[in-house]
Amino acid sequence: MSIIRKITIGKEYKDNAMHYAVGQEVYGGHCVSNIEDIEKDNVYRIYITKNDEIMPWKDFNKNMGISVEYDLKY
Repeated sequence: MSIIRKITIGKEYKDNAMHYAVGQEVYGGHCVSNIEDIEKDNVYRIYITKNDEIMPWKDFNKNMGISVEYDLKY
């Protein structure tokens, strides 16, 4: 289960930012399956899935303007 539900990349949250949420359809029929905080690489990694195949899709360096929304289901 993913703790991170949504990640926003960009300084201007409403106007010029990219938003990715678990369950969102992206990249031609793929679905965001997980957003992970990779401490050792200092990045957030987005995983996508299609036809039961999970693969890493994007990494975002933590030095960027990033907002993280956590899933409140424990």
